[in-house]
Amino acid sequence: MQPSTMLTNVPKIAIVTDSTSDLDPEMIQEFEIEVLPLHIVYPDREYLDRVNISPNEVYDNMANEVPTTSLPSPAEIANLFGQLRDRHVTHILAMHISSGLSGTYETVCQVAQDFKEMVINVLDSKSLSMGLGFPVREAARQIRRSTDFQSVIKAAKDVSERTRIYFVLSTLDYLKRGGRIGYVSGTLGELLNIKPIITVNSEGKYITFAKVRGRDQSLIKLFDILKECTQEDHYNVAIVHGGAEQEARNLWQKAHQLPNIDELLFNQISPVMGVHTGPGLVGIIISPVLVPQA
Repeated sequence: MQPSTMLTNVPKIAIVTDSTSDLDPEMIQEFEIEVLPLHIVYPDREYLDRVNISPNEVYDNMANEVPTTSLPSPAEIANLFGQLRDRHVTHILAMHISSGLSGTYETVCQVAQDFKEMVINVLDSKSLSMGLGFPVREAARQIRRSTDFQSVIKAAKDVSERTRIYFVLSTLDYLKRGGRIGYVSGTLGELLNIKPIITVNSEGKYITFAKVRGRDQSLIKLFDILKECTQEDHYNVAIVHGGAEQEARNLWQKAHQLPNIDELLFNQISPVMGVHTGPGLVGIIISPVLVPQA
């Protein structure tokens, strides 16, 4: 019989994130990542993000009703942590959607205080989508290289701090409605067909990175940003969309021309993000390829 992790003092580390990370199911399974789903709430029903509702289902119904969203409940978080404890996990790295966009990070921090028998480190990604997904995956990869918990935390932080996200929307109406407009302003601009390129700042809130006129020019600008950001060093890149698959696919195909992209992913955003952006999102996430730590 194998000795227990507790007796050998070898840490057993688990990685926890949430459904806004946009990690595909294969990646989640391969790296044994635990995912807390956020909630999509209609007046008469509720769904678990990426579990029993898809982005397209949200978009298709938006003409009739726009749902709200809510974070995982303390009970759901505690249930997951309890399951991990019962599986003899000793250390948890939990990394979540920006605290500037959701209360998930704060709630996980609060629940973690009730599990003092485990070492739980909760990180605020200050990002979302694969801006969260890339550092989470890097942390999971680091576990395979080393059982040193601090090296796992460092791997996640290093990737997170150097990962950039940029996206365009068809309209700002949904961001405004959900109270997540941040520092993006565009009421007058929308009348003039000005499209902001949106990113997140150091607080993890939305800001305008650039402004262009018209949808076509905004997509061209996204590619220009991608090209400029990947001129030096090597990067992993994700092209993401919400209800704009063909436009995103065209951008993904163009991105194959760029020489310094080691991995090029194509993802659909989570339904929760789709609630707050509406259909028509196209985005790029640019993440550095780091030298593996021993």
